[in-house]
Amino acid sequence: MSDTRAVFEHHVDAFGEQDLEETMVDYTDESVVVTNDGTFRGREEIEELFTGLFAEFSLPGTTLTVDEMTVEGDFGYLLWHAETPDNVYEFCTDTFHIPDRTIEFQTYAGKTEPKD
Repeated sequence: MSDTRAVFEHHVDAFGEQDLEETMVDYTDESVVVTNDGTFRGREEIEELFTGLFAEFSLPGTTLTVDEMTVEGDFGYLLWHAETPDNVYEFCTDTFHIPDRTIEFQTYAGKTEPKD
């Protein structure tokens, strides 16, 4: 198994388990995550991002389905959808650049509709 695939799978598993400590193992102080809600630089800002996500995704009744996981070289691609008590995540993608066993750069884009 490639280092990229191992880090990528670890990240997906840690997110699915809502394990903040394990999720943060994959990032460094130089990591950057770009989302439609802003850019998060370094472990401290990225941890704040995941703290908020875990608050929502750990609510009872939440479902999350991974539709596709692809690894090519140092890059990982994730396609997923989810529903929480607050939002419907209809179509979401994350792309990861994972050189040297850590997530250096990640992007997220998704179509999210708030529930009434």
